[in-house]
Amino acid sequence: MIVSSFLPAVTQMIYDMGLQDMLEGITFECPAQALNEKTPVVRCVLEGKNYTSKEIDTLFSNSKNKGESLYYVDQEKLEQILPDVIFTQDVCEVCQIDTECTAAAVSMLEKTPEIIAITPQSLDDVFDSVLTIAKVLGQEKIGRAHVDALMQRIDDVIDIQRKNRLQPKSVLLLEWIDPLFNCGHWIPHQIAYAGGIDMMSHPSGDSIVIPWDKIVKYNPEVLVIAPCGYTVARTLEDMKFLEEMPEWNSLRAVQNNQVYIADFDMFTQPSASTLVNGIESLAKMIHPDYYKTSPELNSKFYNYKDLLVSKL
Repeated sequence: MIVSSFLPAVTQMIYDMGLQDMLEGITFECPAQALNEKTPVVRCVLEGKNYTSKEIDTLFSNSKNKGESLYYVDQEKLEQILPDVIFTQDVCEVCQIDTECTAAAVSMLEKTPEIIAITPQSLDDVFDSVLTIAKVLGQEKIGRAHVDALMQRIDDVIDIQRKNRLQPKSVLLLEWIDPLFNCGHWIPHQIAYAGGIDMMSHPSGDSIVIPWDKIVKYNPEVLVIAPCGYTVARTLEDMKFLEEMPEWNSLRAVQNNQVYIADFDMFTQPSASTLVNGIESLAKMIHPDYYKTSPELNSKFYNYKDLLVSKL
């Protein structure tokens, strides 16, 4: 069996389960290891461009209004691979190619592959996605073992909260800076497991634009900034938009030195292992005195004040 993954999260989960020998045909945004070993067939017109958050939002909004997609399939390469199965998604047409675009590309192939949409809305759905992928690949036992190991890591996070009787803290996680987007889908569930509550979030639903004055009124204890598709370094380029906001310096999170910048893949990339990484990282951000994270995770999120001091 040959499978193609038009979703970085699915590619990550296939690698996490050690089933990558069946994989050929990925996206330009897939994890580095996959890009070194597999053939990218999904591309985007924004590749190699350096737009601001506002410019990216405008480009995607305009393309959506026109009924167009910024993503496309390298038809020649896909025809060479001729996969039996293609994994795609319908969670967000902004972030990744969707099922409609995939179906259009597949319609021109000699052999019609099965298209399977991995479309999680909640954290439980993400774990179910692991089992779905494993079943398609004929490796259900491996999928179940992978999920069980990840659930144990979550239990370990919760046990520390119980042992120390930690109270939940108010959290705000931003999925975009300009304009400001709250967090949705599975991210509020991650925050809850990590010992926080995000009253501005949209659990199991799409993230939406939120006005600054509501953020000021909410005044969270912990602020996490993890724009979709952005690494810590890329987010730093746009932090001026937040720092210039009125009342920025009066926010509790700013005053208490609990503003964090984190890599997107721990939150907006719904692969089960990276989301568990996000839970462990969030626990450290929310309750820094009670959690330790691995050196690998320590390189994926930073206290914003510490970053500013290191630049001086």
